[in-house]
Amino acid sequence: MTTTEIRPAREEHDRAAVFVIRGAVFVAEQKVPIEEEWDERDPAAEHLLALVDGAPAGTVRLVDQGDGTGLLGRMAVLPERRGDGLGAALVRAAEDRARARGLRAVELHAQTHALGFYERLGYAAHGEEFLDAGIPHRHMVRDLA
Repeated sequence: MTTTEIRPAREEHDRAAVFVIRGAVFVAEQKVPIEEEWDERDPAAEHLLALVDGAPAGTVRLVDQGDGTGLLGRMAVLPERRGDGLGAALVRAAEDRARARGLRAVELHAQTHALGFYERLGYAAHGEEFLDAGIPHRHMVRDLA
C-alpha cells in the first residue's frame, strides 16, 4: 500500500527536495531557464512537499498576495508519480493552507496543456493566453468560499 504525505517544506532537507523536484520538472524536462525558475517570491512563499512512501515526489508553492488571494504556483510532480492524483492532492493542500490564512481565493497561471486539470478542480480561466518562460499560460482563479 502506498502512503502519501503532504507537508510544509520548513526543514532544510525538505526545501532542498522542493528545488530538486522543480529543477527536474521545469529546468530539465521543460527547458525553463534556471534563472527564471527560482524567483524573488521563493523566500517568502510557503512551499509544500509531497512524499510518496517517504520519497519526495511533488511540490507546490503558495504566495500570499496581500489582497486576500493566494497565488498557487511552481507545481511540479515527478514523471513517475503523474496520473495517480498527487497533483490534485497538492492543489487541495495549497487551498487548505490558503483557507487557514484567511484567503478568499486562489489564483494560478496554468500551462495551457493543464487547463482541463485545473478546471476539474474548480478553477476558471480568464484573460488572454500569455507566454511565461516561453510556455503558453492562462490566468485561472477559484473562490474558496
